[in-house]
Amino acid sequence: MMRQYELVDRVSSYDPRANEDLLNRAYVFATQKHGDQKRASGDPYFSHPVEVAGILTDLHLDTASIATALLHDTIEDTETTFGEIEDLFGREIADMVNGVTKMSLLELSSADTAQAENFRKLLVATASDIRILLVKLADRLHNMRTLHFIKSDEKRRRIAQETMDIYAPLAGRIGMHNFREELEDLSFAEINKDARELVMERLSELNEQSSDMLSEISTAVTSQLLEQGLVVEVHGRQKRPFSIWRKMQNKSISLEQLSDIFAYRIVTQSEDDCYRALGVLHRTYRFVPGRYKDFISTPKINGYQSLHTTVIGPNNQRVELQIRTREMHDIANRGIAAHWAYKDKQDEHPDIAKIEPFNWLQDMVEQLKTGETAEEFLENTKLELFTDQVFCFTPKGRLIALPRGATALDFAYAVHTAIGNSCVGVRINGLKLPFRTLLKNGDEIEVVRGENQMPLESWVHHVRTGKARAAIRHSLREREEADFVALGGQMIESLFAAEGLQADGTLLERALGVMHYANLDLLRLDVGRGDISAADVLLAVMPKKRRGRRSMFAGAMRGLIGRSSHKSAQRPAMLPLNGALYGTVVNIAQGYFPLPGDEIVGVVMMGQGVVVYPAAAPDLIEFEATPERLVAMKWDEKTQSLFASRVQMTAVNRTGSLSIITQTIADFDANITNLSFIQKSDDFCDLTVDVEVRDVNHMNQMIGAIRGSRVVSEANRVIFRADKTES
Repeated sequence: MMRQYELVDRVSSYDPRANEDLLNRAYVFATQKHGDQKRASGDPYFSHPVEVAGILTDLHLDTASIATALLHDTIEDTETTFGEIEDLFGREIADMVNGVTKMSLLELSSADTAQAENFRKLLVATASDIRILLVKLADRLHNMRTLHFIKSDEKRRRIAQETMDIYAPLAGRIGMHNFREELEDLSFAEINKDARELVMERLSELNEQSSDMLSEISTAVTSQLLEQGLVVEVHGRQKRPFSIWRKMQNKSISLEQLSDIFAYRIVTQSEDDCYRALGVLHRTYRFVPGRYKDFISTPKINGYQSLHTTVIGPNNQRVELQIRTREMHDIANRGIAAHWAYKDKQDEHPDIAKIEPFNWLQDMVEQLKTGETAEEFLENTKLELFTDQVFCFTPKGRLIALPRGATALDFAYAVHTAIGNSCVGVRINGLKLPFRTLLKNGDEIEVVRGENQMPLESWVHHVRTGKARAAIRHSLREREEADFVALGGQMIESLFAAEGLQADGTLLERALGVMHYANLDLLRLDVGRGDISAADVLLAVMPKKRRGRRSMFAGAMRGLIGRSSHKSAQRPAMLPLNGALYGTVVNIAQGYFPLPGDEIVGVVMMGQGVVVYPAAAPDLIEFEATPERLVAMKWDEKTQSLFASRVQMTAVNRTGSLSIITQTIADFDANITNLSFIQKSDDFCDLTVDVEVRDVNHMNQMIGAIRGSRVVSEANRVIFRADKTES
């Protein structure tokens, strides 16, 4: 375990302004608080926070972060309080310790709490101060290094899987490449031990065969660059076992076929030297086409910068080269933490708001405001954590980085949510293409917008980014809420009109106080959702009508169900089946096929809006006990929608019969959506055809033509599905 003076010396070595007194007090305080506590390994518990602090010193983090690492388990595992930390070490450190504590408590409850909700809270906890996440990642890294001391196989595997799913990709997303690789490899050793050992055996054999060659390549590259006056450092590195395994799985190739098991990082003195070195190496060695990438001019979202190329080096060996400056090298290894080393020396902290990886984290937190469920949020975020990138451009030259596999619709939402919501099409490199088109590096995309366009539910299946998915779902929820408000308003107006009342604002204002609503839209929303009935609003406004109200409703609705002529003065006014609401908050009951021209009745279903039945539907009997849920309805005469219907027929079983039937249906401009048949005998078969038609007249004309066909012996319209007892 690192001693107190050793830790202080390590911090002072890279930060001469470090508050040594604060570090000493934090070390002593944590030692005393943890006392005789032990870890699963049998070591004193305090060895863990000291090791976490040591990991953060390798990242050259500030004094507050190191102190937080020393104190991060005191609130959770001892009797220490937030107030005590604040009094002794200040509010900044207290908030950071509290943030790490909350994240740890989430882990402890992960067996009972959805991982998705934990992840959402994790990002919220770190959004205000990225250092909380850095401490948490260091905490997780040390716990993974000592995972083998935990006796429970199930617990080890759960921790390893959570690390692989969440913490490792999150470290990569903020540019901490070394953290990500070690976390992945430690998890891999627990999750798939046999596969890791197999990779290690092959690597050992490869190292024995290639050791001399690797040294030769490093010397040759260094010499070539020095001859051209370039002062560089060349570092050889080998991919970790999990990185190798993942690439083998993704590309379905053997280990021997990988060209980048060994790579060389060439560290130069300036950005200009990076491009000079690239030129020297391409002139000296043959360049492998398709293997050059410039991440200096177009950095990755996590801030990574380098020139990547692959050449045919000595002994015809493929060699991957990564060329970067010292600062780029540090940021590649330490990610967002490296910005502390390159901050203005006059500032206490870097301006993290300007750091790209932190901007991504802030974008993730912004998505939480869209009302996504925790499961949706985790699903969307995981898509971006694990993917590479493509770089595309707006017509004005603005660079947009997106996950590989993103579509043009993702691009539209990346530019601005309003542009995505109104997207009707795109032009990619000048060609008009569907907005579900997958993007490639260098594509220029122009978004075509529509004034009345709104997102459709199907759009969710055409996007890859969390931002686009969240925006689409948010828009759909807003529209659904607006539809519920409109529906509730129509239901109230319909009922009030039946009573000879006008449902204007003045009259409805009376209901707000009685029913405890802040405004009319909230009242209409709950009526539309079915949380309260329109009758409740009427009775709040006209309490004298309460007596006998239920029996009046029951009588009126029994008349509707019994297909009465509706001449009763007590019947509710008809609510039109409006085309604007149909398909969102007003829907046809499953298994029924009413058409304009049929009598219909609506039933208010909680959270679903109105479900429409034919007036003679047998299921309506179930709602006689709650007549206030029934809504008298009529078809909107102006609607131009097509409605689902069904035809059952008996046809002659011979070649060409089906073609004649489908052509007859097509002649009436009806759309077939489904077709099934059962062979009754050698001569006849029963067909069930689902079609979309305008109304009853349209349907009857089509059935008349089908009956007149020489291949059909019988044809009838289906109003109820077979299991509804009538047709």
